[in-house]
Amino acid sequence: MTTTRIHVRKDALERAELVHVEPLDLADGAVRLAIESFSVTANNVTYAVVGDGFKYWDFFPAPDPYGIVPMWGHARVVESNHPDIAVGERVYGYLPMGSSLDVVPGKVSASGFTDMSEHRQPMSPVYNQYSRLADDPEHDPACEAERMIFGPLFRTGFLIADFMKRENWFGAGQVLLTSASSKTAMALASVAKANSPSIRRVGLTSKGNVDFVRATGLYDDVVAYDELEQMEKRASVVVDFAGNASLLGRVHDHFADALEYSCLVGATHKEARSTFGGGEAMTGPKPQLFFAPDHMIAFARDHGREEASRLVAEAWRTFLREVAGTVEIDRREGLSAAREVWLEMVSGKVDPARGIVIEP
Repeated sequence: MTTTRIHVRKDALERAELVHVEPLDLADGAVRLAIESFSVTANNVTYAVVGDGFKYWDFFPAPDPYGIVPMWGHARVVESNHPDIAVGERVYGYLPMGSSLDVVPGKVSASGFTDMSEHRQPMSPVYNQYSRLADDPEHDPACEAERMIFGPLFRTGFLIADFMKRENWFGAGQVLLTSASSKTAMALASVAKANSPSIRRVGLTSKGNVDFVRATGLYDDVVAYDELEQMEKRASVVVDFAGNASLLGRVHDHFADALEYSCLVGATHKEARSTFGGGEAMTGPKPQLFFAPDHMIAFARDHGREEASRLVAEAWRTFLREVAGTVEIDRREGLSAAREVWLEMVSGKVDPARGIVIEP
């Protein structure tokens, strides 16, 4: 079968092309996955924005100067040269923006496997793991769309909240979340609400998203960006999901010595992204980059794999209840639609109240 993928120019993310290639013969021990669905979120834009520095372009190689943006989604085994993986089985994990993917399963268990393809080994193992849906405790057939849209972002928010709690929120009484309409910010707010109720959660967002952010019920207060300088100065930590250096600089300038910690997570504003601490010095603490895969490995090590999975699953179910109805699932068919959605996402034109799922 012909494979179709979307190649995105690494230095011009608004340039995306559909490319058709003939797949090679399936290697010994390998499995071919037909991609059934994936979500496109601001998180994928972050993968592209920081793709060179964090090797996100390396998972699914393409001829330079193009790359393939990773997505989270579901796939079905359509061909198998592995004795433990059957045709027809469904999996969830890291997929290219395309129609198929060959993987080399290793560390196979009832609940999952790791892709042992040589080119993927230098990257974080978190991204190389695939869940086998028939024995996956987080899988709910009725919530597959929500898992693709929120799942990876939820884990990042969960890990940030866990990190902040272990650090006693650096002595602060409130957390400021930029790009508060983003799904990762909502996840952090949800977990903090449950596990650190004494911490005041303040969502910072654009004026047009204020009503949506308030309607989530996840924040104690919501402040539009243009009203930031009117906020009371109190001991705070900031978690920046926007990656907008100008905005983060304003937070630092306003709170100054009251800012106890500055955490960098996302980079959704591609034209105004911060340099992850490498640019001009800001007032107050130097922003520190949060790399979720490293924290996920540490979390699993500290709690044990089973207990870590239980804690994440418990918080995930709570989060699903809290966000039920806040995001409308928008399903679109075909990779041409995926290309159009990608261009919308890069330009920042996607309504946060919509969760977009592509079915190639």
